[in-house]
Amino acid sequence: MSEKIGERIGKDIITAMKAKDEHKLTTLRMVKSALRSKEIDKRQPLTDAEESQILTTLIKQRRESVESFTKGGRPELAEKEKLEIAMIDGYLPQAAGEDVIRAVVAGAVHTLTEDNAGQKPGPKDLGIMMRVVRQRLLADGVRADGQLVSEIVKAALGS
Repeated sequence: MSEKIGERIGKDIITAMKAKDEHKLTTLRMVKSALRSKEIDKRQPLTDAEESQILTTLIKQRRESVESFTKGGRPELAEKEKLEIAMIDGYLPQAAGEDVIRAVVAGAVHTLTEDNAGQKPGPKDLGIMMRVVRQRLLADGVRADGQLVSEIVKAALGS
């Protein structure tokens, strides 16, 4: 990736100011603030992976808010949060498809079977499998929804 997420957001803030797009401007400033805050805490520039992790956390918070607003009968606020999710999601690398995750899980099952004297991992090995799969996805630079990964791993382990 040639341009860091923070740099793209900075440029888009300027564009949103010129376009007088208040909602986008507010959302992007909030994201930039979260990135800057983490950078100050760390006392050195953030890596791409750290920036992606922060954005993933912000999206997760928005999803929880959507759920709360929907339950609380506030569809207009839920809609606003959904728009923010879409905006933030645009800065993240494309999420892995189900087929990519299944391939990684199959590879992890194969590796663990070899390491375990030919014994296929079972439901009790869920934690180990999740760690292996997450590490492989990170190593490949692929972003994946944790819930989807968990469902695929559970299905592969037969739990």
